[in-house]
Order: sequence, then C-alpha cells, then structure tokens
Amino acid sequence: MELLKKLCSIHSPSGEEVNISKYLINYIEKNRKSWKSEPKIYFGDNFQDNIILVFGNPKTAIFAHMDSIGYTVRYNNEIVKIGGASSVDGIQLVGKDINGQIEGVLKNRKNKIFIDFERKIEVGTTLTYKPNFRLNKKYVTSCYLDNRLGVWNALEVAKTLKNGIIVFSSWEEHGGGSVGYLGKFIYEKFNVKQALISDITWITEGVKHGEGCVISIRDRGIPRRSFVNKIINIAQNNNLKFQLEVESSGGSDGNELQNSPFPWDWCFIGAPEDNVHSPNEKVNIQDIQSMTNIYKQLMDKLWS
Repeated sequence: MELLKKLCSIHSPSGEEVNISKYLINYIEKNRKSWKSEPKIYFGDNFQDNIILVFGNPKTAIFAHMDSIGYTVRYNNEIVKIGGASSVDGIQLVGKDINGQIEGVLKNRKNKIFIDFERKIEVGTTLTYKPNFRLNKKYVTSCYLDNRLGVWNALEVAKTLKNGIIVFSSWEEHGGGSVGYLGKFIYEKFNVKQALISDITWITEGVKHGEGCVISIRDRGIPRRSFVNKIINIAQNNNLKFQLEVESSGGSDGNELQNSPFPWDWCFIGAPEDNVHSPNEKVNIQDIQSMTNIYKQLMDKLWS
C-alpha cells in the first residue's frame, strides 16, 4: 500500500495533473521492464498531461483519471471549489505559492469559503486536502482515494497485462475534457472501442463495504446493457465477488466516451467508498482486492 499512500499525497487537482503525470511516467519507466509485457508509452505535447500505455494486441482500454478535487485561491484568501470539494469548517488544506508552503483551515464566512492563513496567498494558487493516510486490517482511509485508488488499480493490472490499453486521464472531477481526444486516438490507431472505467463509487443502501467490487449498471450515463451483461457473465463464470449499482446521478470518463462520435462501449467498475470527496474517504481492503481481481479477468477475457 506504499504506492497508494504516495499517490494519495500528490498535489494534482483538476488542471494541475502535471505533478502526478510526472510521477507516473517515472514509475512506469522504472518498472515496466519487470512487467509481463512491456508497454509502449504515449505522452507529451500531443497528449497534454495524459498518458496512454499500449500492451501487445489490445482489445480493451482501462481509463483511470489522475486528477482530484480541490480549491483555487481567489482574492483575499477566498477559495472556490474544484469539482465537488467539501465546504466543511476546519478541513486542513495545503498548497504552495511563490512565497512558500501553505497550510491552513477552511472557514465559512457570509456564504463564501476561505482559507485561514497568516498572509495573503497568491491568486490562482491551488489547494488540496492535507494528506493523512491510515491503514488497518479492514480499511484504507485517506483523502483522494477517488481516484488514486483507480490509478493504483490500473498499475496493479499493468504488472501482468499481456494485451490492452491503460489510459491516465485528466479533468474528470471538474467536468472532463481529455477523454474525447484520447478516445479518438485509441479508436483510430488501434480500433479499440470498449472501455473499463477504473474509478471509485459510493456506499449506499444497496452497496456495502466488504461485498466486492461494484459493476455499475447506470449512473447519470447509461452504458449499453449488452456490454454490461457480458462483464457480469465473465464475473459470474469466474466466481468473482461483485455488487451491482444503479444510480441516477454521478458520472465518469465513461460519459465522455459515450458522448464522443465513436462507438465506444464502457462500464464503470470500482470499489465503493464512504465519506466521498472528503479528507476521510474510506474503502474496504477486500473490495480493493476484488477490484483488481475482476479487472485482471476482464482484460484477459473481454474480447469483442
């Protein structure tokens, strides 16, 4: 879990994915020769901060967004949210501007939110939750398990992946923006048109801790049911523990694929968490293992 702890600590809110992107490139370059199949890496100016790994003869792509929620400093230390960040008083925030390190607490004042800090912070500075990674026998608790756990899962799958594509994308927490052109590149170059969305979902009245990874039938977006059924059948035939989810809200990189002009099939598959978008997101360790197991099986067996 040391890799997951490190990923959760990297300051990379939406729009500032460059920090985690650099870390991932270094990690991939260092480790890819020890993986079962060495991938070709696509990154650089034509991909902005995004990364695409191509293994063997791919038929399916995994999408995992790198960015997190956070805040942007406005004027006089007022802050505005990046994505669905919390506005609860007392949350510890960290960042860095031209004058040095920043650590303060969130305060509500007259229907606006501020960071309580001893000096004015440079306008445009981004802030994120202060990392506090906790691990026991049952749970991982940390900020930014959404979606650093999805990134970690993709890296675990990469170790044994023979054929497939892994995409590390941007901006998901603030409306998206990268998956359209990444999906276009993948579809046109490799004729890959089915995707698994490696992301984190919610504990609800129908989704519980310790009951397995979640296969989402729908959220705000509705994937093609025949594709979702194919995934469910593979999970059942391989005796993999999973839960089904139906929601009316929420979204992911899958929505961008569905709204693209290309015939992508997709399905959101991820571990469920409590305390969503807070400094204390909580995931059951068994569900993390379930998530990795189901992705490995699907990438091996999910052929068009």
